[in-house]
Amino acid sequence: MEKLRTNAQHQPAVCTPRFFSFVTQKIINTLLDRLGIHSNNRALKALQNQSLLKSGFTPTYFRTLGNFLNFQAKLRHSWSYSQSMLCVGLDPDLNRLPVGIARTSLGIESFCIEIVKATAEFACAFKPQIAYFSANRAEAALENVIGAIREYAPHATIILDAKRGDIGSTAAQYALEAFVRYQADAVTLNPYMGSDSISPYQDYPDRGLFLLCRTSNPGGNDLQFMQTQQGQPLYQLVAQLACTDWNKNQQNGLVVGATYPSEIKIIRQLTGDLPLLVPGIGAQGGNLQKTVANGLCSQRWGLLINSSRDIIFKSGESNFASVASHEAKQLRDAINQAKHNTI
Repeated sequence: MEKLRTNAQHQPAVCTPRFFSFVTQKIINTLLDRLGIHSNNRALKALQNQSLLKSGFTPTYFRTLGNFLNFQAKLRHSWSYSQSMLCVGLDPDLNRLPVGIARTSLGIESFCIEIVKATAEFACAFKPQIAYFSANRAEAALENVIGAIREYAPHATIILDAKRGDIGSTAAQYALEAFVRYQADAVTLNPYMGSDSISPYQDYPDRGLFLLCRTSNPGGNDLQFMQTQQGQPLYQLVAQLACTDWNKNQQNGLVVGATYPSEIKIIRQLTGDLPLLVPGIGAQGGNLQKTVANGLCSQRWGLLINSSRDIIFKSGESNFASVASHEAKQLRDAINQAKHNTI
């Protein structure tokens, strides 16, 4: 008995899984309390049910919160630091990758990281399109590309272009994917199922939600111009809801195509300083001067003007990165000149 007691005294303390989980939860709750986020938050509950948290992994989500007070502050930093309203879209089409880049997930990753490095100083934001990654089993590449953006362009806002439009528990999983797995600062959403399709994302109050409003594709007219009971086009009602009832955390923005600059002006009048993500410049033929003139907010920012193909695929040769850098600079300068021309 004495021998057993002596051996027990020299046994090292064992950190059991239950004890580790308890300590991890205490750390997370303390951090959340300091950041003003309550532990009954639906996002936290979702995380508690994930194997990542059960295995002791502390998501980066909890480490990055608090860098900025809110999404608007993040955007203001991106604009002012870069002195740019250019958003570089990352749409790595396998069939258009340059010479020397493998048509694989590793090739996608390498290509996108080189584009990020080449254009970082000219961009206020990057917008990876999730389908080009997931369709080619390159989700891990997307995680690494986003990590590279954090490294080479820490000022930039990262917008995951996913256009999710589901509700309930499914939408909650999509939110977890965008903000925890991929660590995006913002995500694009399709709000045409109503507030149910937005509310799960609002559990991440420091992240941005860009809602489809007046899109750049011709088929957008099929629905977006339908007259509501209030006697206005549907896209205008979406714009109004996005800056009022649907914007409890002041985290919303809108997707508005540069191919319709007159509607950009109407949306800006309806929504005040709400940020606008604007595709359609370049390959789709949007008018840059009118877009900037009609879309600037009261602080003379307010726009994230996206260009993808005209930058990343301008060259199909081994000099693709330097050519992309040149094109990004040219477009950044053109946007700033259009801003200067706007009184």
